[in-house]
Amino acid sequence: MKLRKVTAASAAVLALAVTATACGSDDKDDSGSSGGGKKITIGIKFDQPGIGQKTPDGYSGFDVDVATYVAKQLGYKADQIEWKEAKSADRETMLQRGDVDFIAASYSITPEREAKVDFAGPYLLAHQDVLVRADDSSIKSPKDLNSKKLCSVTGSTSAQNVKDKLAPKAQLQKLPTYSACLTGLQNKAIDALTTDDSILAGYAAQDTFKGKFKLGGFKMTNENYGIGVKKGSDLKAKINTALEKMVADKAWDKAVKDNFGPANYKNEPAPKIGNVVS
Repeated sequence: MKLRKVTAASAAVLALAVTATACGSDDKDDSGSSGGGKKITIGIKFDQPGIGQKTPDGYSGFDVDVATYVAKQLGYKADQIEWKEAKSADRETMLQRGDVDFIAASYSITPEREAKVDFAGPYLLAHQDVLVRADDSSIKSPKDLNSKKLCSVTGSTSAQNVKDKLAPKAQLQKLPTYSACLTGLQNKAIDALTTDDSILAGYAAQDTFKGKFKLGGFKMTNENYGIGVKKGSDLKAKINTALEKMVADKAWDKAVKDNFGPANYKNEPAPKIGNVVS
């Protein structure tokens, strides 16, 4: 009889432990498809002023504002967001491994990338351009990049686009970050930095660089920024709904003004969801 009492008590304790475990929840919503969890993980750039930048005070930039708005629509408050750095070369892998729930990191929608991940959006139409030193008058058109040292980041398509289509004799320099390219431009180790005009405008507008650099003004490509999600994720439809709301309630316009206004960036109107401009 005593043995049965002890066994029953043990069973009760075990049942309570199992119940507590079942009722508990992880810090992150494991489904990766809906809000309401304790945390959502978002990939952004850490080194792109005006787009996505990590600062001593936190995170800032257009992509950060867009991602924060989307996360709110998915049911997450700002303090429930975990930001992760999404370097250009790592973005597809991060999504495929489930390291992040979605990525908003100046992530241009391309057929090659769509084969690996899905995209919500686009939410911004940018154009490829070049940043050169303010006193350099030798680069007046894309063809002037021939025989010039042209820098972009590893994993980005920008520099290769120029070499393949506009300046076949350009000397490509691929570095890990745009900041590294900018240092080379300052030191005259490279002649031009190429990427999207929105990113370049962010750099040119920084207080420490005002008057030192200028945009070429070449609209060499159309760059449709999308929010990357894991292939097949139902987050795509939910994010699209959030982006449509952001445009409708003018929060998109405010984010553009807040982040690009100081550089007098001439942005395109908010693109329609699903309309990828070639």
